[in-house]
Amino acid sequence: MNAPLICSLLFLLAANLTITTAVPPKVHSDGRVTFRIDAPNAENLQIDVKGRTSNANDRKPFDMKRDESGQWVFTSEPLDPGFHYYLLFMDGYKFADNTNPLYFGWARPTNGIEIPDSSLDCYLPRDVPRGEIRIVPYYSSITQSWREIRVYTPPQYEKDPRKRFPVLYLQHGSGENETSWGNQGRAGTILDNLISEGKCNPMIIVMEEGYAYTPDAISDDSGRRVNSFEKLLLEETIPLIEDRYRVLAGKEHRAIAGLSMGGGQALRIGLGNFDTFSYLGCFSGASRDIEDLVKDAKQVNRKLKLFWIGCGTEDFVYERSLAVRSELQNKGVDHEFYSHPGTHEWQSWRLHLSLFAPKLFNP
Repeated sequence: MNAPLICSLLFLLAANLTITTAVPPKVHSDGRVTFRIDAPNAENLQIDVKGRTSNANDRKPFDMKRDESGQWVFTSEPLDPGFHYYLLFMDGYKFADNTNPLYFGWARPTNGIEIPDSSLDCYLPRDVPRGEIRIVPYYSSITQSWREIRVYTPPQYEKDPRKRFPVLYLQHGSGENETSWGNQGRAGTILDNLISEGKCNPMIIVMEEGYAYTPDAISDDSGRRVNSFEKLLLEETIPLIEDRYRVLAGKEHRAIAGLSMGGGQALRIGLGNFDTFSYLGCFSGASRDIEDLVKDAKQVNRKLKLFWIGCGTEDFVYERSLAVRSELQNKGVDHEFYSHPGTHEWQSWRLHLSLFAPKLFNP
């Protein structure tokens, strides 16, 4: 049993022994959320839930208070529509709410809550043909460890065993993993809805963990280990997918995109491997080194069929996204830039995927 799995099991065991919700969190009509927790032995209880702040570094845990029944209670400020992580702190230790679903975010299993959005429904399930998200385990010779990929196959994949499909390689953000686009992002549901409406070509989506460290990985100047994800994607993930799935080979049938950290990875990999990808999408992931990534504007325009960038106007990377757009304009690089009211969170990225996917693999 590997170390991350052991840690996760211990994390859940500790939560089960010490802390439970009294009732599920209640979402109010104005977007506020009331949390009630049973933790009779706790001397102090806090909750970390993201509100109307655009930068995660600005967020601090909120103190919960005991009510007359002895339960710990906290009501948040109005939260933006969409998905929000939350985590509990009991006497300084972090815990998840063991009666609500767990998601991998904030670099650990943690909880999430949905705030209804009257303006966006692309990620909500409908009575349409549904695809599947499959778990693909494999041994990586690069990381010398077992890994798992999540692979979305459209409804047409099972119906027509002779048909081959194009592939979108879709990356998560910092502190998340290969499960995040399927769980938090609802990528499969978004594609199911788009395909059923005839707005999107049926495609396979590959969701790989964006962290890949060799056993002897060295650290950079900031103390972070050098990530070999690009090498893993090109040398292991893509060949594995093309061996196991009915895919259309060739760069014209491959796209790469990602959010936040994954958006930066998509920029670097897409702009550095024109013979591998023809479509590139960056969701709230503006790169600081875009000038170095784009050396020859004519080559970018010739090699890429689509270069798409999306970012919310309240996102803390919005100014950086504008700088990337300005740099691309100055260099004469063809691209599409989409801005909208929104912050650095899943509701923005669900929207981005719903707009980006219909632009892929068209004649």
